Amino acid sequence: MGPLRQFVQNFRLLSGFGTDHRVFLDVVKACASVSDLTSGRALHGCVFKLGHIACSEVSKSVLNMYAKCRRMDDCQKMFRQMDSLDPVVWNIVLTGLSVSCGRETMRFFKAMHFADEPKPSSVTFAIVLPLCVRLGDSYNGKSMHSYIIKAGLEKDTLVGNALVSMYAKFGFIFPDAYTAFDGIADKDVVSWNAIIAGFSENNMMADAFRSFCLMLKEPTEPNYATIANVLPVCASMDKNIACRSGRQIHSYVVQRSWLQTHVFVCNSLVSFYLRVGRIEEAASLFTRMGSKDLVSWNVVIAGYASNCEWFKAFQLFHNLVHKGDVSPDSVTIISILPVCAQLTDLASGKEIHSYILRHSYLLEDTSVGNALISFYARFGDTSAAYWAFSLMSTKDIISWNAILDAFADSPKQFQFLNLLHHLLNEAITLDSVTILSLLKFCINVQGIGKVKEVHGYSVKAGLLHDEEEPKLGNALLDAYAKCGNVEYAHKIFLGLSERRTLVSYNSLLSGYVNSGSHDDAQMLFTEMSTTDLTTWSLMVRIYAESCCPNEAIGVFREIQARGMRPNTVTIMNLLPVCAQLASLHLVRQCHGYIIRGGLGDIRLKGTLLDVYAKCGSLKHAYSVFQSDARRDLVMFTAMVAGYAVHGLIQDGLQIYDSIRTVHDAS
Repeated sequence: MGPLRQFVQNFRLLSGFGTDHRVFLDVVKACASVSDLTSGRALHGCVFKLGHIACSEVSKSVLNMYAKCRRMDDCQKMFRQMDSLDPVVWNIVLTGLSVSCGRETMRFFKAMHFADEPKPSSVTFAIVLPLCVRLGDSYNGKSMHSYIIKAGLEKDTLVGNALVSMYAKFGFIFPDAYTAFDGIADKDVVSWNAIIAGFSENNMMADAFRSFCLMLKEPTEPNYATIANVLPVCASMDKNIACRSGRQIHSYVVQRSWLQTHVFVCNSLVSFYLRVGRIEEAASLFTRMGSKDLVSWNVVIAGYASNCEWFKAFQLFHNLVHKGDVSPDSVTIISILPVCAQLTDLASGKEIHSYILRHSYLLEDTSVGNALISFYARFGDTSAAYWAFSLMSTKDIISWNAILDAFADSPKQFQFLNLLHHLLNEAITLDSVTILSLLKFCINVQGIGKVKEVHGYSVKAGLLHDEEEPKLGNALLDAYAKCGNVEYAHKIFLGLSERRTLVSYNSLLSGYVNSGSHDDAQMLFTEMSTTDLTTWSLMVRIYAESCCPNEAIGVFREIQARGMRPNTVTIMNLLPVCAQLASLHLVRQCHGYIIRGGLGDIRLKGTLLDVYAKCGSLKHAYSVFQSDARRDLVMFTAMVAGYAVHGLIQDGLQIYDSIRTVHDAS
């Protein structure tokens, strides 16, 4: 039996001696503060027997106790039995209902509105206006605003603050939210915070920062919430302006010790510095913080990760775990697993997985399960990804999308289709991310019929028109192009109209090149106002396949002149040109570029070997062959063919025998 319950038990024994109603009042309030329904009911019985329930203060405290304990049936029953119904009584019931009974709250408010007495107060509107946001009911919100104006409450600080916040959440900044803010007679710090946050939430950063500057000229001083609201606004500005503004705010905080020691403010400052790339300043501030909570650690770990400081992020996570003051939560895990993937550290990721399995609060978190699936998928370990998926107690559409994406381009086609079948049986609505995974699968199996099915579903579900960015349209275009149906790809391209991006052009260009439609590709290239390395690499390939070696070399030089760094694909497209010209000098230049650029792709080395052999340099070909211990069948075949073409049958047979040796050993 807890201390409060023991006290109530003793209190009931003494109640027969005529305890003062004010003592009952304090004890009922104590029960409400800790949501102790059992003790509260016992006290209700006592005050009723002693006749103290007739006291307005006592009855309100009992009513409030039921509301705080979420016993709304008892609360409303007592409400109906009360003789005196002032605004406080109505507001107590409204507050209790607003927690979980949205529509019931609105019905109760309307009953108050149409009652003769009492009329809604400023507190009433502070309760119901946020509820309109939760219900997505802007019509009722505006109706209440009309009533507020008629009642002369629009200048009230509490009501004005609620109106500003409501309109901002609905996205009605000008004129609604700003007019409500301007109409507040006595603006407090909450008023300023509401308008600053409102501008920020609606991506009106200049207005948010301007409001903060105006606030500094007013008698009302910013508090910790103001600083937390305005720092992300600064971070969104031009980098130089952002750093200058953020440092000025930091200086303001330092001058006020009560802000400087607030952990929430310090966390916001650290987050700001990390967002603008000032890693050393963020690390210094984090180190100097007198008090750190889990948010502090999470902010820095996530900040390091977003700035590609993978080792620092992982070291900080290691320090957090071994320090032992606080335990990692789901946010920590979601931040650190991608770091392990970036470091290609599968072992550490598995250790984190073991940690998750030992802590049920993490194991039951859906977002953690989703992060594990994505982590294993990055390593191509579909078995581990499926195991993590199967252990999840609750799966959302993100879970299904993650596991489908893991299997989409794997050889395990049956497992992908089986998962898709289960997803459809769950009656979960597919979103655009699901469609992207389906299209990836279609490309993997070269299933043009399946692409058409996915396309039809996307049109019927309205997914192609829901997106502001044409990501799904581009994916469909790419899928048709890669599956060999350039005609459909072109139709999708035309349908994108003004939403075409560089990705759209490159996908169609690639489709034309793969299908041998070089004239169409060149015509499309002339229409492109923006190009990138992918575009120019495709042009190298077009000229190479059209037996125009000089033009291909010219495009390659243009790539370098534009300051772009040729990649594996670019060199792969250029090497056939070397064979066409039989230019050993050009091949050696390409080889040197491959070494300097660290381009170690096995397919690239196979092509390089083949071109050396075709240019008559078997010495260089064999050198490339020997340089890579991961030789695949393509490299072996190219080496055998090189020797055979030059009549070196014995050397070719030796390479062939080594293929058989490797095969037998495996």
